Amino acid sequence: MNAQELRGKSVDDLQNELVKLHKEQFQLRMQKGSGQELRGNEFKRVRRTIARVKTVLNEKAQAAE
Repeated sequence: MNAQELRGKSVDDLQNELVKLHKEQFQLRMQKGSGQELRGNEFKRVRRTIARVKTVLNEKAQAAE
């Protein structure tokens, strides 16, 4: 998901997306810990998407001030 798509969403939608991404990140860590086969780029994708969501949330918070 790119930043343009995220900017079009509401703050509640972004919060829900952030929770979903944190759960996905946790599941990936558990899979890695249990020795399951993983695609290496999934960690990177989830981490960067979390950063994008947080950035857009901060932009919206500053715009509201």
